[in-house]
Amino acid sequence: MTKSALQIARAAYQPKVPAALKGAVKAVDGEYTQSVADQEEIKELFPNTYGMPIVTFEKSSEKKNMPAINVGVILSGGQAPGGHNVIAGIFDGVKATNKDSRLYGFILGPGGLIDHKYMELTADIIDEYRNTGGFDMIGSGRTKLETKEQFDKGLEILKKLGISALVIIGGDDSNTNACVLAEYYKAINAGVQVIGCPKTIDGDLKNEQIETSFGFDTACKVYSEVIGNIQRDCNSAQKYWHFIKLMGRSASHIALECALQTQPNVAIVSEEVEAKNMSLDDIVTYVAEIVAKRAEAGNNFGTVLIPEGLIEFVPAMKRLIAELNDFLAKHDAEFKMIKKSEQRAYIISKLTKENSDLYASLPEGVARQLSLDRDPHGNVQVSLIETEKLLSEMVGKKLDEWKKAGKYNGKFSALHHFFGYEGRCAAPSNYDADYCYSLGYTASCLIAAGKTGYMSSVRNTTAPADKWIAGGIPVTMMMNMEKRHGEMKPVIQKALVKLDGAPFKKFAANRDEWALTTSYVYPGPIQYFGPTEVCDEPTKTLQLEQAK
Repeated sequence: MTKSALQIARAAYQPKVPAALKGAVKAVDGEYTQSVADQEEIKELFPNTYGMPIVTFEKSSEKKNMPAINVGVILSGGQAPGGHNVIAGIFDGVKATNKDSRLYGFILGPGGLIDHKYMELTADIIDEYRNTGGFDMIGSGRTKLETKEQFDKGLEILKKLGISALVIIGGDDSNTNACVLAEYYKAINAGVQVIGCPKTIDGDLKNEQIETSFGFDTACKVYSEVIGNIQRDCNSAQKYWHFIKLMGRSASHIALECALQTQPNVAIVSEEVEAKNMSLDDIVTYVAEIVAKRAEAGNNFGTVLIPEGLIEFVPAMKRLIAELNDFLAKHDAEFKMIKKSEQRAYIISKLTKENSDLYASLPEGVARQLSLDRDPHGNVQVSLIETEKLLSEMVGKKLDEWKKAGKYNGKFSALHHFFGYEGRCAAPSNYDADYCYSLGYTASCLIAAGKTGYMSSVRNTTAPADKWIAGGIPVTMMMNMEKRHGEMKPVIQKALVKLDGAPFKKFAANRDEWALTTSYVYPGPIQYFGPTEVCDEPTKTLQLEQAK
């Protein structure tokens, strides 16, 4: 690896950690827990790991001599800044209890456990990756650990390597699977603990004990820097409307955080769209009205932030997609026989009136994506829909209608962006470097305390790191039952944007002013060296949620 000047400087950075993790540590059990919903069903599915207490770590006056252990680690799902520091924290933590303990990484995610592909992570390897972005130390993958055959196959290599604890670093699905694995290994007395760590840049894995998922801070700062750059260009040229789609299919946390950081003219929050039962035309009209009002003041430019999953939150679009999926599944052979030039008219003639009218109103390219580009199960691939282009095209069409009616006299020229992969592997911010290292070290403490079926938790992170609270939360505490692929399954409940929460309220109180004035903020690039107020600041979301 050829290292940049920044990488070389960052390698020397010592992550800040909670005071409780410095030296000897003891686990203190708190209140016993229950699942967030569907208590009886979750308890029945997890008889060995349900209802366990919340754990908090405190300084201990006596250092215990711990036996050497072997630990495995898996990176699961999409990349998020700080993953390498979680692994470094685990490594340092297990070595602190016994220098002869060893850490093994499974290659390319959960598939590495099943296929017995692994590598020992030594100090030389760990040191190469401290404070770096990406998951390239051992790679990641999206294989789901959910069958007895997979669990048993994984247990073979765990036994062969003498691994008595496994840490799975992932999002809500990965940690749900980790909990299922913990339950199975406990039920058969396999002698393997399973611990999870909360990762996802989308920010939808959080609750009272898990303040934020790692990577969210860095990704939002990366996107906000680029949005700020675009807004400065926008204010310089004063002739373009920039439609910017941001990561976040299941929740709008990224779009909301970036709006709070950059103060765009428009930011759409999917959860509000659903709560207000807004139609696609309602959204288009809302954006077009702001464009028109800005044009009256001579400002034919602006920025619009759009969450990736917006379409799935529009109730009318949801109904259209459901009917399309059902219709195309039943009439697949017949549909394929029709000429491509006639397929749009064919679908319009077959849908119920509400869905037919909505489908007919969509730009041809989007309509085609909805009817043709389906996944192997026959479902529409909503993530492929270029929502930013859909909205700008529909806004342009509405403005043309208003111009003909004498209601609008401005100029509208749109540019499009999608920020996703750009933020997933960025060098972690100081916050994420510290938070991730602490999560990993805490995971090692949970292992030392004999815990399984827990997720590593570090709280109070808007305070100085010394005052952070390290502990663990039973994964079953976060679970509810949801329908997946036609069956009810236990899953970690996704955290959506709360419309009565402080971050959204702050945004809602200011958006009308931001819409008409040019109040852009230019956050600039992530700062790693300098005053703490510049380098260590957590997200606006976290500050507002904790009223700091």
